[in-house]
Order: sequence, then structure tokens, then C-alpha cells
Amino acid sequence: MVTIMGEMITFPVGETESAGGYLARPETGDGPGIIVIQEWWGLIDQIKGVCNRLAAEGFVALAPDLYGGKVVPLEEPDEAAKAMMSLQLEQAAADMSGAVDLLVEHSSGDRIGVLGFCMGGGLALMLADRRPDAVAAVIPCYGVHPWPEAHPDYSSLTAATQIHCAGQDDFFTPAAAEELVGTLSALGHEVELHVYPESAHAFFNEDRPEVYDADASALLWTRSLAFLRSHLG
Repeated sequence: MVTIMGEMITFPVGETESAGGYLARPETGDGPGIIVIQEWWGLIDQIKGVCNRLAAEGFVALAPDLYGGKVVPLEEPDEAAKAMMSLQLEQAAADMSGAVDLLVEHSSGDRIGVLGFCMGGGLALMLADRRPDAVAAVIPCYGVHPWPEAHPDYSSLTAATQIHCAGQDDFFTPAAAEELVGTLSALGHEVELHVYPESAHAFFNEDRPEVYDADASALLWTRSLAFLRSHLG
């Protein structure tokens, strides 16, 4: 049972700006750092819960609030889609980079991991490509990247990549996942793919019973923890 609770913080972005986020620490106060990137709903309680769970496993977890406090109700996917498409990508990239800098400073190593879901999965890959100096492991979970103008070419990526894909996903299909694996492999990057054949998009979100898959979620979690520990210590 997870008992760790994090807190909302503010962290610097560049020299003049700041952003908010949710930070959870292990009981020891220190550990490898993980950036957790939200779905298109915003920084919802479920994403904060992922941070708490990571902290219970010994990680320092930070979820930057990319919507600046806006949260879309889970029963309003059309509004969530609008929020995602109105996201200012360069500002989001700056906010995530600021989160990386803070986490490197406040965790046990000089390189961190990134874990993202849906929209956050696409952004996780973008962040790993932009911050190869700091990101050692990246895990996109049914990742969606609907912004062609900001799609990474992965030429700068150095992070090991673990991709999770739902078999019944029309947003990030198994074919798209295989294509991404091929792209990364052709560039010489370390990559692995896990497909959950009977699961739907967003199957890890326990607050959405219409798509949640407990067995697949448990397997994703076990695989993700092992991957992060193998690359971050």
C-alpha cells in the first residue's frame, strides 16, 4: 500500500520564468530521479499517484504541470483534446527541461529517467531527444505525439527506450509502435517493445474503469521499474 504523499512545488525555468509540478520523495529522502509526464487531462490525481508509487519504490519523482493548473474532467475527452492541441510546445519543452534540471540537482545521480502516458509518452521521447545530457532511460506508454512540427528525429537521443503499446489502440497502434522501434533501432539506439494484445489505450489509468486493465497495468509497472533500475541504479 502506497503511503507516501508528495507536494506541489514551483521550480525555475530558465533565468526568468518558473513552473509548477508535483514532487514525491522516498522515505530515505534520496534516490534516482524520474520525470512523470501527464496525459491530456492535465496533472490529475492519478498522475500524482504514479509519482507517489515511484517514491515508494525509492525514486524521486517529479510531474511538471504542463497545463499551468488546468485539469480536464475525465468524462470530457473533447476538452482534453483541445487542451492538448493548444499546448505551447516550446513552453512545455522549457518547463520539462527545467524539471529535469531540478531533478538532477535533487536526486542521487546525474542522469534521470522519464515516464510518460498518452500525450506524455510523445513528450517523453521529445524530452529525451532534447536532453541527452541528462536522460538515461525513457518509457513512453501508449505515447501520442500529434504535433508534426515538433516530432523528434531521435538523432540526439542517447537514452535507452522501453515502449509500451496497447493492442486495441487506435491512437498509438501496434504498427506505429513497430515503426518507432525500427526507426530507433536503425539509429543504433537501445529499444524494447511490449505489446498488451487485449488492452485499450490508457489501460494504466485506474480512474478510468472503461479502459483500465489491472493485469496489464501490473505487468507494465513491473517491467518499467526493472528497466529504470537497470539504467539508473
